[in-house]
Amino acid sequence: MGGAHRRTALAPSPTAGTGTGRDRSFDVLRAVALVRVVTYHTFEWPWLGFVFPSMGVMFALAGSLMARSLERPALTVLRGRLRRLLIPVWLFGLLLGVAMLLHGWVPGPDVLYWVLPIGDPPGGAWGEQAWAVLWYLRAYLWFVLLSPVLLRLFRLAPLPVLALSLVPVVVLETVSGLPDGRLGSALGDGAVFLFCWLLGFAHRDGVLERLRATGTLAAAAPLMAVGAWWALGHPVDGRADLDDISLAQALWSAGFVLLLLRFRPRFDGLVRRPVADRLVTVFNARAVTVYLWHEVALMAAVPLIDLMWEVPAMERRLPLDSLWWQFGVAWVLIAAAVACFGWVEDVAAGRGPRLLP
Repeated sequence: MGGAHRRTALAPSPTAGTGTGRDRSFDVLRAVALVRVVTYHTFEWPWLGFVFPSMGVMFALAGSLMARSLERPALTVLRGRLRRLLIPVWLFGLLLGVAMLLHGWVPGPDVLYWVLPIGDPPGGAWGEQAWAVLWYLRAYLWFVLLSPVLLRLFRLAPLPVLALSLVPVVVLETVSGLPDGRLGSALGDGAVFLFCWLLGFAHRDGVLERLRATGTLAAAAPLMAVGAWWALGHPVDGRADLDDISLAQALWSAGFVLLLLRFRPRFDGLVRRPVADRLVTVFNARAVTVYLWHEVALMAAVPLIDLMWEVPAMERRLPLDSLWWQFGVAWVLIAAAVACFGWVEDVAAGRGPRLLP
């Protein structure tokens, strides 16, 4: 659903917490999801989606944070979320747009989707790998806009609403099919991840804490089992990749995230290590930058490695033909992007610009 874009992403909100304090486990999960994004887009291992369905996890984290934010007036919250999301996207679109124009892209009226990405923004074939990641920000934007209404509905009957939220993806995948174009993409991605977003509400409101462990397992295990069964029975290009099989993605992510939020793993040992704790902080403060620019880094790594082949010492001593080398070069370029563009996230959040948090 939502096109053929790879579904790994993370929520563009650097604030995590429950109550009045910061929930560090959210920060760690978001950082893991970012690493998982780059890893998948480098190696495209289909099993990664089963090990850690990062997109479902991140929609759930974002839903919990959105429910927390909506304790304040909704218009204030929406204005702040839109500002934090759109300003980095505008810079990304400006720079990528100029590059695509130089490579022959001729924009049409739908270029306005770069201003407010309620539909997938357009782009040229040369930069498709880079702008395809915007599907997640489009889906996130819609969930944010709908959250005041969704939260009211959820609180009327939490468990029935959760259960019913899986109906749209089942119907769209097995009965009706999706409309063409941007409408179909938005409906498809919304249907796949609605359950995870609402699980975030359930986490924030304490609904999950009140579930018995056995009941949670009894609900999650069938969801994951059916998701895996559907994926194995409906491979795409011979691969059981959750990113390409929407119903399997929805069900597996639903079960996985239900278990994750109910049993809440802690990472106290990790965050007590200064280097790891610092990395988690940087990843969270620059989450949108890393996500937006990671595909550009992977694209740029290829010609950069080609240049390395021209240096005899590098050709002899470095594993230039290995994807692991591309993975490492990409992270160096991502770090450069964070240094060059990360300050925009500070401006979008109303803070003074800093090189690193």
